[in-house]
Amino acid sequence: MPNLHFMKALLAGGMLLAAGLSSAPVSGAERGNWPSFRGPGAAGVMDGLDLPEQWEAETGRGIRFKVELPGLAHSSPVIWGDRLFVTTAVSSERDASFKPGLYGSGEASRDRSVQEWRVLCLDKKDGKLLWDKTATQGNPQDKRHIKSSYANSTPATDGEHVVALFGSEGLFCYTTQGQFLWKKELGRMDVGAYDLPSYEWGAASSPIIHDGKVIVQCDQQKGSFLIAVDVKTGATVWTTPRDELPSWGTPTVYPGKTRAGLVANGSNFIRGYDPATGAELWRLGGSSKITAPTPVYAEGLIIVASGRAPERPIFAIRPDATGDITLRNGETTNASVAWSKTRRGSYMPTPLLYRSLVYVLNNDGLLGGYELATGTELFLERVPHRSFGFSASPVAADGKIYLAGEDGLVFVVEAGRQLKLLATHAMGEPFMATPALSHGTLYLRGSRHLFAVGK
Repeated sequence: MPNLHFMKALLAGGMLLAAGLSSAPVSGAERGNWPSFRGPGAAGVMDGLDLPEQWEAETGRGIRFKVELPGLAHSSPVIWGDRLFVTTAVSSERDASFKPGLYGSGEASRDRSVQEWRVLCLDKKDGKLLWDKTATQGNPQDKRHIKSSYANSTPATDGEHVVALFGSEGLFCYTTQGQFLWKKELGRMDVGAYDLPSYEWGAASSPIIHDGKVIVQCDQQKGSFLIAVDVKTGATVWTTPRDELPSWGTPTVYPGKTRAGLVANGSNFIRGYDPATGAELWRLGGSSKITAPTPVYAEGLIIVASGRAPERPIFAIRPDATGDITLRNGETTNASVAWSKTRRGSYMPTPLLYRSLVYVLNNDGLLGGYELATGTELFLERVPHRSFGFSASPVAADGKIYLAGEDGLVFVVEAGRQLKLLATHAMGEPFMATPALSHGTLYLRGSRHLFAVGK
């Protein structure tokens, strides 16, 4: 039975997970753009922001703006230039809600009413609404878990296009000015418990944009696949079948020494692909039966984790792997796996690679720190949340790590070889979405509002 675990997974793709270009921290001319889930390459890092050390949501100190967002969504903001994009699903039921917290219920929400799936564009400087487009509306094709929403997937942008995925409702593309360009039907995504197929939890994997292609990971009960479509037209470029269980992570493009690669988390195998053709390059077994965190890359290693017991692995993979690189019984390393750990992987949040260290936050608040090069464990301690834990992924800026919790608390932790809590900020509403960073500002999407934290 998955009841102690499963509701964590469905949010991860949109809230935790992945981007499309390079996974190196953003610098120089690139700084300021946060084009997909957790920024370029899903790295979640942007230095040089000079964020305030203290802020108060109640009084507005350190808050540049706070704007109400319609509907219910766990997707994260993305940013290009001065424009910030978010998605949402607006239910015709006024009391539509979700249930945060650490619990083991597998029930679906009773909200199957007519929804409006919308894409919004805001001015990132003041939160002013620039445009609001309804992509589609109607009764949802699928149920959603009571902890989920009908807009889990984070959109992606390349500065010209904005792409939004609404699960079984389809993939939609607009210009950054709000002009509708195309819609792509991907079929019904039956995403739920691998061992109880009648359960439906909802999709959450987010699209990424790479080299003129929108890439989407569609892992489901039957007929899983990866697909790449032309960002300008929506025409299919390639499709690759995947023999996989339902999953909620987002693929990531990483730079290799001889080629770029596309890595996708999965239960049967973590796999590497050629992003130009969709051809499989390598595979690694030993994952959990439920996979949600997004792969990340830094300093010559790909880190992939998952948090369902008993495996709960963390793998550090060399980017130029080929063939089947699965570890043999008793092995923790081989020519393509630099190091690995069991019983340390995160369930929901995507790991953070920052300044040669790996930070792994579990949904129950346990934060582990590891050396990126060797996997040496530096600490494993609990962040002092109240009771609900964490679904959003950590982000980092200027030597600090920001953890947005379901309790409505934002924790600031000093990056380093020990856990040092610097500050705790009460925001007044739950956070399921991963924060975004841009030009001196931390953007926090809560259950009702978008907060912009900055000096």
